[in-house]
Amino acid sequence: MRNDLAELTSLNRDYVNSVQNSDVKRFDEILAEDFYCSNPDKSLVDRAGFLKQTAIPVTIKNLEARDVKIRIMGDFAIIHAATSYTTPDGKQAFGRYTDCWARQNGR
Repeated sequence: MRNDLAELTSLNRDYVNSVQNSDVKRFDEILAEDFYCSNPDKSLVDRAGFLKQTAIPVTIKNLEARDVKIRIMGDFAIIHAATSYTTPDGKQAFGRYTDCWARQNGR
């Protein structure tokens, strides 16, 4: 379980960094084929749509995850976290996210 926690911590960090840096390549490596994302505007996008929208550089800066809680349940895990970031007009903003991770084919 320790190795799982370390790997999930790293994957979560990669996910947040990939959002900030529009890193489509890293997302392509870590996202499941059946990945879906709920956007802040309440739209739901599949993996291809998410990769397409990720390619567009974000206008926020200093995106950080805080208060990360990782719950491991066998081959499945849920990550809850708060975010902080700077908006394009320089204001501090906050959000939350929940990600689900599953071990598939040993990964």
